[in-house]
Amino acid sequence: MCAHVMVAEDDEKQAELIRRSLLSEGHTATVVHDGGAALEAARQRRPDLVVLDLMLPVIDGFGVCRALRQDDDIPVLMLTARSTEEDVLLGLELGADDYMTKPYSPRELMARIRTVLRRSGRQAAGHREDPVVRAAGIAVDPLRHEVMCDGSPVDCTPAEYEILLAMAAEPERVFSRQQLLHRTRGIDRASTERAVDVHIMNLRRKIEADPRRPVRLLTVFGVGYKLSGDR
Repeated sequence: MCAHVMVAEDDEKQAELIRRSLLSEGHTATVVHDGGAALEAARQRRPDLVVLDLMLPVIDGFGVCRALRQDDDIPVLMLTARSTEEDVLLGLELGADDYMTKPYSPRELMARIRTVLRRSGRQAAGHREDPVVRAAGIAVDPLRHEVMCDGSPVDCTPAEYEILLAMAAEPERVFSRQQLLHRTRGIDRASTERAVDVHIMNLRRKIEADPRRPVRLLTVFGVGYKLSGDR
């Protein structure tokens, strides 16, 4: 069964590793890199679990956990390089459901996530059973690694799939070329930001009725790209 997990981690490589591990188990993920963005993302799309780094910029993990506990009962798994007893106790007193210190293995982290979801009843109750991410007439299935557009299959390269999955999970969010490039790292390490433009052009040929006048995969001039939340 699928859950939606928000990953709040300022280390982009660590965040991407966690995101990929979550997707491999059929979950969906939203990734943010500072505490303010974490609170905003949690309010916009209530996740089933928050994986929360303690040393976040803007608002640290303690502040984020405190704010989440005032508004909601979202399960929180804290991550930190600080392992003093005082830090552990404070995190738990603020309402963290579990606490992992760095470095950790992805396998152990996924096991802890499964345990927290099971304890919270989110997974056992079938919350978010459907893992398919949908936006703008696009359906991306992370379990089957399939893409559908208006009910018809779309043949995507691995990089195109990763870009489309990221954008469909957060429709209307504007992604910079660098952010989209980061999604494809490990698939094609030689890629550049210009390669992202090529991936977008190819995706438009596959999902737009008129690729020269896109209505789904839109350019935000001077910033990057977004997937429309319409349809």
